[in-house]
Amino acid sequence: MNIMDFNVKKLAADAGTFLSRAVQFTEEKLGQAEKTELDAHLENLLSKAECTKIWTEKIMKQTEVLLQPNPNARIEEFVYEKLDRKAPSRINNPELLGQYMIDAGTEFGPGTAYGNALIKCGETQKRIGTADRELIQTSALNFLTPLRNFIEGDYKTIAKERKLLQNKRLDLDAAKTRLKKAKAAETRASSEQELRITQSEFDRQAEITRLLLEGISSTHAHHLRCLNDFVEAQMTYYAQCYQYMLDLQKQLGSFPSNYCNNNQTSVAPVPSASSNVIGSSALTSTSGLVITSPSNLIDLKECGGSRKARVLYDYDAANSSELSLLADEVITVFSVVGMDSDWLMGERGNQKGRVPITYLELLN
Repeated sequence: MNIMDFNVKKLAADAGTFLSRAVQFTEEKLGQAEKTELDAHLENLLSKAECTKIWTEKIMKQTEVLLQPNPNARIEEFVYEKLDRKAPSRINNPELLGQYMIDAGTEFGPGTAYGNALIKCGETQKRIGTADRELIQTSALNFLTPLRNFIEGDYKTIAKERKLLQNKRLDLDAAKTRLKKAKAAETRASSEQELRITQSEFDRQAEITRLLLEGISSTHAHHLRCLNDFVEAQMTYYAQCYQYMLDLQKQLGSFPSNYCNNNQTSVAPVPSASSNVIGSSALTSTSGLVITSPSNLIDLKECGGSRKARVLYDYDAANSSELSLLADEVITVFSVVGMDSDWLMGERGNQKGRVPITYLELLN
């Protein structure tokens, strides 16, 4: 027998088997043939595996959406993954916002309150962007990859063996049907032999499938560990973001913004209260600003003398009646009768002008 004859016979046998299975399946659906039922334990295992597959796919896909909301970016990453190539690094949204803020702050001037604040905000946004990138990388490695490996690996093997089990079951039931229809003794003996073979093959395939399905419990345990890793990665990310924003809030609170009206009359907002800043007590207004009530300033105003004071923050004069300040410089300050309680006169060499008291720390 040559190879061609062998292949022809094999194709004929395969076609006969396929036709037999198709007939059996159709008759079962029409209620014209009996169907061998799987034992309850195996049915439960099959149901558990199918449920695991469905929910794993949903969780995996939604996690991908959470980590990368941009669908185009997800498609690009998928294509690169299938091509076994590394996707190009792209700037993420927090990093892009941070860069815009830094560029704007540089344009407005780092020495101005707004420019300085923009730069600090931008730097924080870029740190958040870096933390976001680390979250994506960690989650992809420790959470998404194991889920994907199950869908594309273990479950595919289970599905393959499950399909084989279905075919072996159809072969078994077809053999049972042929045995029932056999009348001649010779035909009946042949059908009984066929039934024993198909029953043995079915039992063997059922055992293989059962062993694979029982591994689903181990899969759940593994996915639980991966879930813990994902939660830990999120905890780290959110803790980093909180700390970054907390630090930023403290930095912004250290130099208040200055709002000027059309007449260039300056109103000096007040930074967070501190024990070493002029005024030890603080009152909170309905607008949320912290207003200091400087007790040691009263003595200065009443005695009419002058004191040395250290400048806490940079201050840009709003008009010619005010004095611009640089952080950490030391100037002379004194009170003038009739001056607003939030201001003192400041003197630096031949320069003199009004300065906000919240920017100063009196020196002994």
